[in-house]
Amino acid sequence: MTNSEATEMFCLQILWDWLRHQSFLRSPFFPVVFSLTVYLSCCLPFVCLDLLCSRLTLVRRFKIQPQSEVTWPMACRCLCKILHNHVFFIFPLSVVYWHWRPVFFPPLAPEMLSVVTDILACLLLFDMQYFLWHLLHHKVLWLYRFFHKEHHLYTVTFSLATENTGVWEMLSLAFFAALNPALLDCHPLTEMLFFVTNMYLSVEAHSGYEFPWSPHRLVPFGLYGGARHHDLHHLKFKVNYAPYFTHWDILLGTLQGVRRR
Repeated sequence: MTNSEATEMFCLQILWDWLRHQSFLRSPFFPVVFSLTVYLSCCLPFVCLDLLCSRLTLVRRFKIQPQSEVTWPMACRCLCKILHNHVFFIFPLSVVYWHWRPVFFPPLAPEMLSVVTDILACLLLFDMQYFLWHLLHHKVLWLYRFFHKEHHLYTVTFSLATENTGVWEMLSLAFFAALNPALLDCHPLTEMLFFVTNMYLSVEAHSGYEFPWSPHRLVPFGLYGGARHHDLHHLKFKVNYAPYFTHWDILLGTLQGVRRR
């Protein structure tokens, strides 16, 4: 083991030792509080940008649809929907899950390489699952009308609209996100980091902003779609179904390229 690997392992172990001694992690309240906290924390920077967008040209130049405006009624509607879904659906299910699967925290933290590869594997699995779910719910008219149409209420993307969904869509995506770490037998710390990563990427894809440091610019060969890619889906509906990567849209001929700035 190199000095760098030893340092990484030591840092992860310190973090894991601190986390597993927090009694709140064993509470049935933890999943819903963790989910809301992560989601709202990911949204907050973009909400601030939305507030500044109409006043600062510097911010507006990075907005994908600069002519659009996120209003307080739009934001409040999405926020109320998010809180309603978490309180009345996520929380009861987390209690059932907590009772069915007792929390177990191993004493050792995972290795950094394992964390990275497992998170990437979970993201690729989630990307495939959501692509198939999403494609089906656009191709079958009654599925779109009754289950997915609510997410397309706004043709402009903004961060708080990420989870502006009906109950069925919310539970489906939550199921995929919870299933994949279990399928891959991920360490609990890896599972938490995957959830944070997945949530951030989902919010970023709905943010309505494209920056020089946006995730799609860090992934070569156009393999990652990003915010502009998903914004085009909300505008045209029948293209760019994958949430993150582009390979499934390429394979099924549903990819529509976007002009990068």
